[in-house]
Amino acid sequence: MFGGLAAIAVALFVAGVMLKPGKPRRDPPIVPVDVATVTLADVPEQIEALGAAQAWRSDIIVAQVSGLIEKVDFTEGSAVKAGQLLAEIDPSPYRAALMQAQGALKRDQAALETARTDLARYKLLASKDSIARQTYEDQIGLVHQDEGIVLADQGTVAAAKVNLDRCRITAPISGRVGVRLIDPGNLVGGGGASVSTNGAAAAGSPTSAGAAGGASPGAGAMGSVTGGVTGSSGIVVINQISPIAVTFTVPQADFAHLSELTDGFRHALKVAAFTQETNQPLGQGEVSIADNKVDPATGTVQLKARFANADEKLWPGQYVNVVLTMDTLRQAATVPVTAINRGPRGTFVYVVSGSTAQYRPVNVRSTQGTLAVIGEGLKPGETVVVDGQMILRPGSRVRVKSNGGLAAPTGRA
Repeated sequence: MFGGLAAIAVALFVAGVMLKPGKPRRDPPIVPVDVATVTLADVPEQIEALGAAQAWRSDIIVAQVSGLIEKVDFTEGSAVKAGQLLAEIDPSPYRAALMQAQGALKRDQAALETARTDLARYKLLASKDSIARQTYEDQIGLVHQDEGIVLADQGTVAAAKVNLDRCRITAPISGRVGVRLIDPGNLVGGGGASVSTNGAAAAGSPTSAGAAGGASPGAGAMGSVTGGVTGSSGIVVINQISPIAVTFTVPQADFAHLSELTDGFRHALKVAAFTQETNQPLGQGEVSIADNKVDPATGTVQLKARFANADEKLWPGQYVNVVLTMDTLRQAATVPVTAINRGPRGTFVYVVSGSTAQYRPVNVRSTQGTLAVIGEGLKPGETVVVDGQMILRPGSRVRVKSNGGLAAPTGRA
């Protein structure tokens, strides 16, 4: 009896074990992702660099003759035009020197005319053997001598006029003047040297040697100045800022590409400048000047761009961000750079097909800002994952959270 009950109990236990339901199989999790669509677009190939603005031309205005500064005729920091009067040196000693030179010229011209008249008489008398041949030949030599004296006097007059004209210091270029470096009442020396009140007259003071009698019309004109000459940086600096230059460097590899694109920089390239602080546009220009060497320390080449700068947003010495447009890729396949992943086998993306993510190797031609240009591996209209791909595996099920739509080309002109 007990043996039968035991057999029944074992049978019931086995049946219970056999009929107990097993654990259900769990499906792989669905990964939420953000996606974007591959699109064709014209993408500018650009180089970004740090640049510095500098005056297109910068002239240090110096005195070319010595004397007392009578007037400084410009407002510091203002714009000036080429030919505009900037300063004036006391012209009275130079005016006196010119008068002396002109007087010596007239005197020697009169002497020449007399010598020529006598020569005509001697020639007639010599033809009749009325005077010695030697007297006639001596008169010919005297005429030639007086002609030389007159020629020297004419040079002295021309030099005196130049010195007098240099008393008026004018702007050689149009631009903006800086802070003046000298005040009215100062003595300046020719060639940018300033003369101290106990200094001797510097080179450039009006001096001329009289052709006859050894007169020096300019001697003593600056006699009130005794002592030495001290160096000076000039009167003022004029910077031409319209146009203005922006210099920057590019890697030598990019330089080779740029040189090929521009036929050795015979054709200009577009470049834009932006503020470093707020990235606001400052203007557009063209690059047509390249340095003649590669810097061996950095492996870069310096380029120089010309900006019209009509609104004067660029200022000499200002640091700016430079964006150089090398070329434009026409109708290139583009995706956001966030879609690009890198692995042991190179770059790849996850393409969404239906509700799964498929592994796809791609060739990235270039990256411009937030945009990646695809050389091979994707077709327009395909959908790629741009966020959430870190936990994806080939064949993972996905749920699209948001679709950024078409990848828009980026870049600054």
